[in-house]
Amino acid sequence: MRLTLMWEARAAQGRGAELLEWARSQVLAYEPLRREILRAPQDRVLVLTWWEAAAFDAELPELPEPEAELITRPVHRWRFESVETS
Repeated sequence: MRLTLMWEARAAQGRGAELLEWARSQVLAYEPLRREILRAPQDRVLVLTWWEAAAFDAELPELPEPEAELITRPVHRWRFESVETS
């Protein structure tokens, strides 16, 4: 099964570039099939990682929480199973 892990955080006021650089610098225990880093208004940073996994709840390396001063709220995390590509 192919899983996509989604990690999204909102930077503290004026710290969007710092949060983006923090996300770029994170090293996982092992590399995903693919990693994509995106940004959005309001200093939001989104990281998507793609994995081959045996089950939806498989143990996979995930980005940690940044230091509390860097973000405005806890990180949001979701898992998605790929059902179709084109």
